[in-house]
Amino acid sequence: MNIFDDLNSIFREVFDDDTIEVNDSTTADDVDGWDSLSHVNLIVTIEQRFKIKFGTKELLTFKNVGDLRRAIERKLSGTGC
Repeated sequence: MNIFDDLNSIFREVFDDDTIEVNDSTTADDVDGWDSLSHVNLIVTIEQRFKIKFGTKELLTFKNVGDLRRAIERKLSGTGC
């Protein structure tokens, strides 16, 4: 499984933009329309697609897509946060 392929698909779906390409350094400032409401939609979609759950405190630590990717990898590997 390639997490970036999945994340790109999710971002394209949530932001309705087939041209989005995220990487570890991507932030909300880099994506048109990434506001608080779309952020909630993004996180919910990620949790559903990967069958994981983020804690509120954990969400506050994400500074970019790389932080998000690493958290997904930890959860999928069973090592937690």
